[in-house]
Amino acid sequence: MKTETLIIGGGLSGLSLASRMAAEGRDGLLVEARERLGGRILSDRVGAARFDMGPAWFWPGQPRMAALIQTLGVAHFDQFADGDLCVEDEEGQVQRARGFAAMQGSYRVQGGLATLIDGMARTLDPARVLLNRPVVALTQTGSAVEATTRTGAVIAADRCVLALPPRVAAELVFAPSLPEATVRAMTGIATWMAGQAKAVAVYNRPFWREAGLSGDGTSRRGPMVEIHDASPGDGGYFALFGFVGVPPQARQDTQGLRQQIVAQLGRMFGPDAAQPKALLLKDWAQDPFTATRLDWAPLYAHPAYGMPMAMTDLWGGRLLFAGTEVALQWGGYLEGALEAAENALDLLRQPPVMVP
Repeated sequence: MKTETLIIGGGLSGLSLASRMAAEGRDGLLVEARERLGGRILSDRVGAARFDMGPAWFWPGQPRMAALIQTLGVAHFDQFADGDLCVEDEEGQVQRARGFAAMQGSYRVQGGLATLIDGMARTLDPARVLLNRPVVALTQTGSAVEATTRTGAVIAADRCVLALPPRVAAELVFAPSLPEATVRAMTGIATWMAGQAKAVAVYNRPFWREAGLSGDGTSRRGPMVEIHDASPGDGGYFALFGFVGVPPQARQDTQGLRQQIVAQLGRMFGPDAAQPKALLLKDWAQDPFTATRLDWAPLYAHPAYGMPMAMTDLWGGRLLFAGTEVALQWGGYLEGALEAAENALDLLRQPPVMVP
């Protein structure tokens, strides 16, 4: 199989790049290791409702996200933030508090962020999207790059864009080997939110709102350390979600973790919270297409992302990077994934250097 540009990774950045290339009439092939597109964007269904198990928000002042939503005709709504907060101490004692909800002022997408993925996927020729095709090796062969999949199939391309977290990309086999400085740079870039686990409890009614609570909460007992309202904008089902603060190596007992989550919701929001219609759980640290063991180390601040010099001009400009972690302005955000795709497209518009 041969293509002009091979994009490895069908998350928001890779899909955005493929869609923009298609709009310009550029030949490209998008290859995704999973059986679905979206990468860290994952919206699980409960009935007709969808709940974001990865990123959920975008913010005013992010022009690429605003333009994408307008182009696709997707609705968005304000994050619910009215009411008191719940604060749980180490002993499990809960108090109500007034204050600014952590995600107040942010936006959510109607139908979940996967609505954006679905919309962009419709702009592509289905024959130019290959799912369930993990790439395991990349080889430079003169004026081409050859990608070998797990099944042994080979895809030849003039250029290759790695729309992956750099740490995940570093686990591929490269021939010739990448410079040591490049590998150090790739493995040194923390994958945003990769070490996180997210739980979403779904209910038939928003009892916390009825009690004057915003759904926002913090806990020093856990297992969830931060909680927010995750209800869809059009009603129907309602939901609370939380980030699990237990380290990845200590949350292998999924059944036990679920029981602890339900018990915590009951402590913080009352007995109705302990009887969810559904409890969704996604541990991104256990997803090999998102996280490596390096990502199990906790992040205490938002990393300073961008494109290290050691990751540029590789293989005569035939090997490029995209993905939110290499975006300079909005690294780590959805906006950063679109920014990185934009930057990669600018490089693809320039001819590669001939390599002898």
